[in-house]
Amino acid sequence: MPHTTVESSKSYPAWARSLDQCIHEFRVNVACGLSDVDVQKRREIHGWNELEKEKNKPIWKLVIEQFDDTLVKILLAAAVMSFILAVFEGAECTDVGGMREDCSAGLTAFVEPFVILSILVLNALVGVWQENNAESALRALKELQPSFTRVLRDDHLFFDLPARELVPGDVVDVRVGDKVPADIRIVKLITPTLRVEQSSLTGESKAVLKTCTPCSCTDVDIQAKECMLFAGTIIVNGGCLGIVTSIGMATEIGHIQAQIQSAAQEEQDTPLKKKLEEFARVLTKSIGAICFLVWIINYKHFFTWDSIDGWPSHVTFSIQKCTYHLKIAVALAVAAIPEGLPAVITTCLALGTRKMAQKNAIVRKLPSVETLGCTTVICSDKTGTLTTNQMSVTEFVATGHTTDVFRHYEVEGTTYNPMDGRIIDWCKGEMDLILRHMAQICALCNDADVEFRGGQLLVTGMPTEAALKVLVEKMGIPYHDKAGNSMQESIQQHGNSATTLACCNWWTQRSTRLALLEFDRVRKSMSVIVNTCNEGNKLLVKGAVENILERSSFIQLIDGSLVAMDEETRALLMNKMQSMTSRALRCLALAYKQDLDEFNNYHGEQHPAHIRLQDPSGYRAIENDLIFVGIIGLRDPPREEVTQAVKECKEAGIRVMVITGDNKKTAEAVCKEIGIFQNYEDLSMKSFTGKEFFALPSECQSEIIRGTGGRVFSRAEPKHKQDIVRLLKDSGEIVAMTGDGVNDAPALKLADIGIAMGICGTEVAKEAADMVLADDNFSTIVAAVEEGRSIYSNMKAFIRYMISSNIGEVISIFLTAALGLPEVLIPVHLLWVNLVTDGPPATALGFNPPDMCIMKGSPRSKDDALISSWVFLRYLAVGLYVGLATVGIFVVWYTHGSFIGLDISGDGHSLVSFSQLSGWRECHSWDGFQVSAFKAGSLIFSFTDPCDYFVAGKAKATTLSLSVLVCIELLNSLNALSENGSLLRVHPWANPWLLFAMTVSLSLHLTILYVPFLANVFDIVPLTITEWCLVFLISFPVVLIDEILKAIGRRWHSQRQKTIKVA
Repeated sequence: MPHTTVESSKSYPAWARSLDQCIHEFRVNVACGLSDVDVQKRREIHGWNELEKEKNKPIWKLVIEQFDDTLVKILLAAAVMSFILAVFEGAECTDVGGMREDCSAGLTAFVEPFVILSILVLNALVGVWQENNAESALRALKELQPSFTRVLRDDHLFFDLPARELVPGDVVDVRVGDKVPADIRIVKLITPTLRVEQSSLTGESKAVLKTCTPCSCTDVDIQAKECMLFAGTIIVNGGCLGIVTSIGMATEIGHIQAQIQSAAQEEQDTPLKKKLEEFARVLTKSIGAICFLVWIINYKHFFTWDSIDGWPSHVTFSIQKCTYHLKIAVALAVAAIPEGLPAVITTCLALGTRKMAQKNAIVRKLPSVETLGCTTVICSDKTGTLTTNQMSVTEFVATGHTTDVFRHYEVEGTTYNPMDGRIIDWCKGEMDLILRHMAQICALCNDADVEFRGGQLLVTGMPTEAALKVLVEKMGIPYHDKAGNSMQESIQQHGNSATTLACCNWWTQRSTRLALLEFDRVRKSMSVIVNTCNEGNKLLVKGAVENILERSSFIQLIDGSLVAMDEETRALLMNKMQSMTSRALRCLALAYKQDLDEFNNYHGEQHPAHIRLQDPSGYRAIENDLIFVGIIGLRDPPREEVTQAVKECKEAGIRVMVITGDNKKTAEAVCKEIGIFQNYEDLSMKSFTGKEFFALPSECQSEIIRGTGGRVFSRAEPKHKQDIVRLLKDSGEIVAMTGDGVNDAPALKLADIGIAMGICGTEVAKEAADMVLADDNFSTIVAAVEEGRSIYSNMKAFIRYMISSNIGEVISIFLTAALGLPEVLIPVHLLWVNLVTDGPPATALGFNPPDMCIMKGSPRSKDDALISSWVFLRYLAVGLYVGLATVGIFVVWYTHGSFIGLDISGDGHSLVSFSQLSGWRECHSWDGFQVSAFKAGSLIFSFTDPCDYFVAGKAKATTLSLSVLVCIELLNSLNALSENGSLLRVHPWANPWLLFAMTVSLSLHLTILYVPFLANVFDIVPLTITEWCLVFLISFPVVLIDEILKAIGRRWHSQRQKTIKVA
């Protein structure tokens, strides 16, 4: 039984130990595997080979969590208080001030708590649905683990053992197409080569060659552990036997799950949520203070006493009157709370997600839409995001007339589509002998394929080889047919080169592949033996330039002559190669061999020379005395639109950082090409490998991170990405992070905005991200940031609109209580205005056109107040007018027969003095007080008790107040079209949705006025044309007031900017 535990096996550096040491450590006989007894004992120590399962939160807990929000708590408190008061009153009429109040108030008293609670329940259900789907990244991780595997136990090979039953020390057989079931130390290669696709774990864009050879030291990154296979990766070529070293949470993928869990715990609220929470806290304190003030102002109406010798006596307390004034305080709370704000914000964010989806940015978490708007740093992967992730030949060098003259060709195109671009100054069909050899080698020494299927190009095989085949298509065919047309034209008459690789097929049809000498790391080359009709057997070779040059004895010139390869020519070619690599090109040399000695007559496995092909160590001897013909320069090119996107980021004050697993030179070259760095910029403190950066002192790391401009981190490991994101967040940055692999998931989770790739991204990365790019394009991120800024600007617009309107409602309720007036507006009126009347215009403000300069300024600071002091002053000024106008028209109806030249006494109602109106509770003590009956629509109001004139008789005055409040708030929505711009410049029709929403809101208001049943529910009556004229005349000044305030603000801002420039 092994002496290791999960912890010790996890820390045991199998990648740096010999096979014998590993076998001894895990106490296993590789020839027969573990016994059943060993397996059972080890499982007791290590457990099952599976990732930890997260316990799902019960639904009731998720529901409770949705109410852990300050604004929701305020609404809940208001609803509970309203419900208690409604129950307390019951269906009976209450006696207030010695009068009978209208009994229909009992019905409307229950409407308010019911509506508020309905809103809260709906919001909670939506929140539960979102929360229930938020942590599926961990479930996606588990899907990466294979179900079955081949295991050797007790000298018997099990072909379908459940992968979860593996234990450390198990001997596993993995083959091409298998998903690796655990972390495994390779013991023996079954095939000459073993390649593994581990990009999801490391970010490497190409399959990795694996060997049995251990690393020279223990402290190496995942990429350097060539003798290890990691759970969740895929075997793409070959097979091997190996010893399981780690299972479950001790594997590399297990470490990633632990990091995701840790990152999830570090998740912070979005900037918007923080601002709304801060706003809600201020609102809570303000509402509480004002409600208490309003209630206490009226204490003399329900709490009285006589003073005898300076001491209170005959203390009386009226519970009915106290309840009535408590109702007024609750009404004030309802007026102050923007009930529709959560719904409007959700709607605005949802509309934003639709706009982003049209731009290929799929948002998974609604608050992320706004957070994008304040992003200060974008940390981007290189491969597939900044680049096309499609290898392409950008230039090639062919030999010339002499050994010191070389021909240089530039190649257009950045994709695998052969029709994308051309070779500059190239004449198809006119190919000399050297160019023919190059095309032949690229076409035949190649195992890749490119085909058009389902509306898109699909590549099988190595990306580098696919790029070589695309080059062949662009080169064309060297010969002419009997009709005198180029063979290329003939091919295009019968087939589309973009879909059939016709030129490559032309070369293939004229030769037969006899043998493949696979690539290995020692000789760094690959070759094939082919038989052609005219040339017999021939060896075609491609590989690393320095290695091919070392084994080349000749160089062929343009006239077909062979010249011995000397050191001077080798040096010239090496200089060519270095010049190309300095521009981030990957270089391959092409060569061939005509005289193959014993392979001249080779025809297959039956040939005596075949035995030499069974020993890969002898391939180098076969690939000698080569004839050198040229160099190919390839790269994964930047996307065409990325340079402009990076420029836009700079103009918007957003820093771009590249974090890639690629090498340093390539990363720097790409960054220079797309504009993150200037061509001759000193990168000594801007470009680091992951190890270089984290070897620096922490103070130095923070200083580098906080600096201006871009940064590039190459050879970065998953943990490096997390640490860089954490450093940026600690420096106060709002970080957007891109990623596509399993290894990126923790960093995506930790970033303020995690952005996964939709095409090449793993499901784990997508589930951990806040946003998914449908096109894997960096420029899509920039478009999403622009949309995020626009959404925040529009949010401020409708928050400005709703809060200024709510301040007006608060002032109206406060004035009503302070002046002792009858209840101007009841809670159900305020709910109707806040939810139904204000809702459509507030939502429509989310469609405000974006500012043309929205991407020309720096991102807003996360500490910027949602409402600045000047904006609040404007809210207060506008709100003061709203409150005065709402209460004022109520007073005017009672005290004046006409106003602003309009006669409003035509209905026959009686006029009273202001002192009578404010002292209405003492009505029964007035001598000779009488009122006349009056008509409102089809209703006639007559009063047996004249004091009811201030209760049931206030219906017309209340309707006027409600109508003024509705109209004034609709006009106020026009003020929110622009924070500072005049309506003379930002015309109302700039947002046609707002005009439509205003029409809808006004129509809804007319509906409750002129539909009898609804009018009865809301205790309102129809208005005459004259009364509507009065309503509009009183409402319109709100536009003029805000226009004056905007002009003052613009002038102050202009003067401030001049002062800053002078300073």
